[in-house]
Amino acid sequence: MSEKLQKVLANAGVGSRREMEKWIASGRISVNGKVATLGDRVEPADQLRVDGNLITAAAKSTICRVLMYNKPEGELCSRKDPQGRPTVFDRLPKIQNGRWIAVGRLDINTSGLLLFTNDGELANRLMHPKHEIEREYAVRVFGEVEDDMIKRLKKGVELEDGVSKFTEIRKRPGDEESLNSWYNVSLSEGKNREVRRLWESQGLQVSRLIRVRYGTLNLQNRLPQGGWIELPLTDLNTLRKSVQLDLEQESLVEDKQTKLDHVRLSRMRRSVQKHKINQGRAKPRPKKK
Repeated sequence: MSEKLQKVLANAGVGSRREMEKWIASGRISVNGKVATLGDRVEPADQLRVDGNLITAAAKSTICRVLMYNKPEGELCSRKDPQGRPTVFDRLPKIQNGRWIAVGRLDINTSGLLLFTNDGELANRLMHPKHEIEREYAVRVFGEVEDDMIKRLKKGVELEDGVSKFTEIRKRPGDEESLNSWYNVSLSEGKNREVRRLWESQGLQVSRLIRVRYGTLNLQNRLPQGGWIELPLTDLNTLRKSVQLDLEQESLVEDKQTKLDHVRLSRMRRSVQKHKINQGRAKPRPKKK
């Protein structure tokens, strides 16, 4: 049975479906020795190459994996940075087939839950607006928040790229005299800097922003910044079910391997700290004038 070329490549973990469409259009993909075009469908026996490199049968049938990562502020959601700044990919585990794909992005000043998967189709569906996957953020707002502002933010605000709104806004307990207030907000779109821009539309400033939930998954409270865990089969399939994908039958991890006990937490924190030290040593020194 034939399938769309970009879907097969995404399932093999080469990249997201949208990214694969761009690669096909730029001539980087070939099928049976012929440069592919958008709209091509392929059979299981077809030979697929990316930049001349063969996609093996093993890669096409890779087990779906998902990582939960607690992103610190100061890391970029890109694979490499010309300026040598740290990226969210720096500490991820090596993967045998395919590569890790970030599910959405967080800007450099935002921390919290970031998901990675080797399944391009899963990544594509989790990010696609039609699936309306809800994201939740803890946000610290500087300024006086009035009731009318909350109503407008829930009804919808016109931004430069269209109308946006929060599906829920919940104030967290705090010092009523302080100019900083913490809120938990939810929304089901993934526009660039959407949470910050919504608050800024009301003349308010976001001083901290942390993503605490993506769809059905909450950020584990004990997971340190810079640390990651791999999801067990139960959580993985809950995520797949939320975007109407077939359930996986096997996983590379067991439930007990995801528990953050004292020993594992200590090892994780030491690993994160060691990585920070190594990054500091690797920074290029400024040239003397």
